[in-house]
Amino acid sequence: MFKVSIRKEKNNMTDTLKTFEDILARDGKLVYKTRGVSMEPMLRQNRDLVVIEVPKGRLKRFDVALYKRKGSYVLHRVIHVRERDYLIRGDNTYYFEEVPDEAVIGVLAGFQRKGKYYDITNKNYQRYVHFWNAVYPLRALRFHTRRSMIRTARKWGILPILKKIAGR
Repeated sequence: MFKVSIRKEKNNMTDTLKTFEDILARDGKLVYKTRGVSMEPMLRQNRDLVVIEVPKGRLKRFDVALYKRKGSYVLHRVIHVRERDYLIRGDNTYYFEEVPDEAVIGVLAGFQRKGKYYDITNKNYQRYVHFWNAVYPLRALRFHTRRSMIRTARKWGILPILKKIAGR
């Protein structure tokens, strides 16, 4: 999951903690460097800058929502739009999360990598989104199979042997 830090801003000689909601309300836009691995390979931790805007109405399938969960900010992709909420998951995660409309505070407008800006309307970005979601069943099968094999190897006591063979 992408967790993000809240920056401190000087305000009339007093340090005031500004929330992402405050910044979005004030500027209409929020730019920050990501943390976490749940949106890899699209967004890389501590490398890419994301540009978040205030949503204009309900989100659509494949939008990337910024939402608040238990005091943390999370940036994940909308997979299914439902009547009052969304089913959301990170590009590098394998479980859905139900996110109510009121938890969504922003939507990805684009991101910057190595000085180049990618708008969400960019054709290469759109191709990536559709491809990455089309191969999700294969990625999920690989993930769950690998996890099951590791669990079994741990249960049988052969995990250290397998790690040694694999060179890890």
